[in-house]
Amino acid sequence: MSSAPTLRHERKILRSVGAPATLAAIDEVGRGALAGPVAVGVVVIDIDTPSAPRGVRDSKACPAAERQALAPRIRAWARQSGVGMASSQEIDAVGIIGALALAAVRALNSVGARPDVVLLDGNHNWLRRACPGVRVETLVSGDATCAAVAAASILAKVTRDQQMVRWHDHYPAYGWAGNKGYASPEHLDALARWGPTPHHRLSWSLPGVADGPGMHSPPAQSS
Repeated sequence: MSSAPTLRHERKILRSVGAPATLAAIDEVGRGALAGPVAVGVVVIDIDTPSAPRGVRDSKACPAAERQALAPRIRAWARQSGVGMASSQEIDAVGIIGALALAAVRALNSVGARPDVVLLDGNHNWLRRACPGVRVETLVSGDATCAAVAAASILAKVTRDQQMVRWHDHYPAYGWAGNKGYASPEHLDALARWGPTPHHRLSWSLPGVADGPGMHSPPAQSS
């Protein structure tokens, strides 16, 4: 069983920057979905921030009920926190990496002052062009080892899931309340039968959509 993430790596970075300094941990969800936005969570901490709330870990390893319970505790614990999203239309317009950068800038803007350093999950600094002059550190599997990154992933996941559940009420055939826009059998069957909705990423090669964008989806339902 893997150990719980800690703030050890975040504090090491903060000490290297020097006091007073703030670190923004960033993680994204929804990159591989067929429908819906991509969401980026940000959690800002400093050297005096205490250990994360018990139970914080990578959102993919955290059951939905636990994520929902942890979200308000994370917001109360962090110095600042926020979530930014970029729509499927924006993904189509600028690509997934451009959309991630848009969502991250929105998340950072929501917390006010720019941090001294950003800790980004993964090995690709997709924030480089969107945040020139900001020091960005990347860490593979940061959401598994760094508590602030894991906390950011939980906030992003909870916020995006809530949006997909709301849209499920309008397009129930696609099963978004359960699959959250990812390629489940129910979702693929609906795509093959009805085609894409306005919330699908039309620039992608959507499975089961033989004729591409423009097929008619079932009428939207009232919530």
